[in-house]
Amino acid sequence: GKTTILRAVSGALGSVGGTIAGGTVRFDGVDIGGRPAAEIVRAGVVQVPEGRRVFRDLTVAENLRAGAFSVRGTAARREALDRGLELFPVLAERRGQRAGLLSGGQQQMLAIGRALMAGPRLLLLDEPSLGLAPQLVEQIGSIISEINTQGTSVLLIEQNAAMGLRVADLAFVLEVGRVTANGPAAELASTDEVRDRYLG
Repeated sequence: GKTTILRAVSGALGSVGGTIAGGTVRFDGVDIGGRPAAEIVRAGVVQVPEGRRVFRDLTVAENLRAGAFSVRGTAARREALDRGLELFPVLAERRGQRAGLLSGGQQQMLAIGRALMAGPRLLLLDEPSLGLAPQLVEQIGSIISEINTQGTSVLLIEQNAAMGLRVADLAFVLEVGRVTANGPAAELASTDEVRDRYLG
């Protein structure tokens, strides 16, 4: 149910045949549940899907420009691009390279950078560490923390509990679609149950 939650928030649930059967999705006090995804992006909520999903045949620069499709004004687009390239210097080095030739970690950075081009106030990240080497997981975790420090709220769905709890302020543990624990991430990480079941 983790990906389903993000799709419900981002408006992408309908694209996979799903619907919100109950409850509400509120952002800035406004119910955004069931609104079209493009409208939700304009409201400031942007999702990075599981599995990166970059445009493999486009260059890094073209992928980044695609993320700024809804941004108005050349200055705002340039500012967003500068922020992304500052967070991910490797993307600046590979601007002209096709995205499909990037490593898995570089593709994940590109997917996050592309989402940041839209200037989100809330960034939804679905399993950003999936399939990455431990060193890259650490790097992605640090970047997520930096994005949050710069003022963008982040809703992170992550199976790598150690990384997720390290970067989060508030955490929820989901098991088969149900919340089994929640609270400040540091407190959850220090409980015997969470340490034994998820942190090894």
